[in-house]
Amino acid sequence: MTGENTTIKNRIKNLLRTPSIKLRRSKAGNNKESLSNKVTLEKVLGITSAGNRALACDPHSGLVAYPAGCVVVLLNPKKNKQHHILNSSSGHMPAVRVWDVAERTQVAELHNHKYGVACVAFSPNSKYIVSVGYQHDMIVNVWAWKKNVVVAANKVSSKVTAVSFSDDSSYFVTAGNRHVKFWYLDHTKSSKVNATVPLLGRSGLLGELRNNFFSDVACGKGPKANSTFCITSSGLLCEFNDKRMLDKWVELRTSMATSLSVSEDLIFCGCADGTVRAFSPTDLHFICTLPHPHSLGTDIATVIEAR
Repeated sequence: MTGENTTIKNRIKNLLRTPSIKLRRSKAGNNKESLSNKVTLEKVLGITSAGNRALACDPHSGLVAYPAGCVVVLLNPKKNKQHHILNSSSGHMPAVRVWDVAERTQVAELHNHKYGVACVAFSPNSKYIVSVGYQHDMIVNVWAWKKNVVVAANKVSSKVTAVSFSDDSSYFVTAGNRHVKFWYLDHTKSSKVNATVPLLGRSGLLGELRNNFFSDVACGKGPKANSTFCITSSGLLCEFNDKRMLDKWVELRTSMATSLSVSEDLIFCGCADGTVRAFSPTDLHFICTLPHPHSLGTDIATVIEAR
C-alpha cells in the first residue's frame, strides 16, 4: 500500500510540472486581469437609509444622490440611469467626505467624530457643513469645509436623527429622541477667531409633546422662513415659531412617520406603507395623499383605468 501511495504522489507531481498545466494557469491569470479592467458597476439595487437625511436632490438637474453601502448612487430619474461614486477608503475612523459630482472625485475629508456620523447638512450658502455624531459621540460640529476646520462645536446628549439649516444660514435645527434644538452661528466670531468657538444652542419648547421622538426636521422657506417643521415617529406634523415655541400640530393619521420635505408651497410627509401626505405650510391644512407607486413588475402601458 505504501508503494502505491508513493506512485500516485509522483504521478500528481509530474502532472503539475507539465507545460500544459502551467499554460492553463497563466491563461487563467490573464483572464482575471482582463476582467477586472472590463467590469464596471452598472446598477445598484436598494438603499441604506431609513429617511431622507441621506438623500439629496439637485433642484436644477433633478439628479438624486443616495448611499448604498460604500457607493454613492447618482440617479437620473427621468432617464432611469445611474452613475456611481465609489468610496475607496477603508478603516474605522468616521469621516465626512465631500465629492465633486461632475468629476466624481473627493475634494474634502473631515475627521473629528469618534464613533460615527448620524447626519450632515450643507448651509444654503455652501460655506459650512454641520455634522452630528452618533449618540455616544455626543458632538455637533460646524465645519468651514474648504479649510478643513471646525469653526464651532458643542455637545449633544440626545440621539439625533435629522438636521436642517435655515434659509439665511444663521442657524440650524437638530431633531431626535425627545429633542428639538436650535443652534446659532455667530459669523463674526467664526470668521475672525482661528480656534473653535462654542456653538450656542437653545432647546425647542416642546410642551406636552416633550416625550416624543422627532424623526425629521425642516426649516421653512419663503414667507415661512421663520418657522421650523418637525414630524414625530408617532405621526404628528408640528410647527415651531420664531421663538422656538411649538405653535401648532396636526395628526398625519398613520402608524409611523419617517421623513419630511418642505418647499414654499407644500409640506410632504413620508409615512408608513409608502404613504405620502401633502400639507400647506401656511396653516398645516391637509391638501392630499399622493397615489402609491405601482407594484414591481407592473406593465404601466397595459393600465387603462386609474384607481
